[in-house]
Amino acid sequence: MRKVHRKIVGGVVVCGCAMFTLYGASRVAERTENGGVPVSITDMEEVLPIIILDAGHGGIDGGCTSAEGVPEKGINLDILLRLRDMLEVSGYEVKVTRDSDKSIHDIGIEGIAAQKSSDMDNRLAIFNDSSNAVCISIHQNQFTDPKYSGAQMFYSGSNSTSEVLARMLQNRFKGLLQPDNERDIKLCGKELFLCYFSENPTVMAECGFLSNPDEAALLNTEEYRGKVAFTLFSGISDFINRKK
Repeated sequence: MRKVHRKIVGGVVVCGCAMFTLYGASRVAERTENGGVPVSITDMEEVLPIIILDAGHGGIDGGCTSAEGVPEKGINLDILLRLRDMLEVSGYEVKVTRDSDKSIHDIGIEGIAAQKSSDMDNRLAIFNDSSNAVCISIHQNQFTDPKYSGAQMFYSGSNSTSEVLARMLQNRFKGLLQPDNERDIKLCGKELFLCYFSENPTVMAECGFLSNPDEAALLNTEEYRGKVAFTLFSGISDFINRKK
């Protein structure tokens, strides 16, 4: 996969942490120019897809930060590791973009902007490396008004089944974890680089708002992060086990 690197332009501010603020718009511009309980998988006859998990941010990029100073990157990673264990125990092959607090930019790249560009190219390469894959990017949200809470799924428009995956994940959050969650799924825009350019069924899962004190407090506990991981596991299983 061809790597694309360039300067990040300023002057863009967005609310969602996973939108990568200044990074997203300029990365997309250049790339555009260049062209219940899940059913047991033992009951399934067809080949299982590979599950590819991404923990948003990492290394110098902490993502959102709660009012108490807890960065998003560690929450995302902990949920990913728990979800990976659940999937692997159930027989799925799982790949991850990172399994520790790091950026995955190429060795020798210097400067935050260039490292972020390389990091995102490498994450996208992992998402698109397998044709038979389901991709989930795990994030937390943030907004200026602390009243907002609840998970919300953003899906890729490049694969026709991404919307189905997003709907099943959203339904699981409402059914298992957040009964008052009335958020709807949304088609991701070009500013969500990884989600937008992924070729496989892909969802960016905003699991909650760190700007909401109550939800941030929950996300800072191992018990709740385990529940989030199981909710994602259930939605993924629903998607794979669905009737074609």
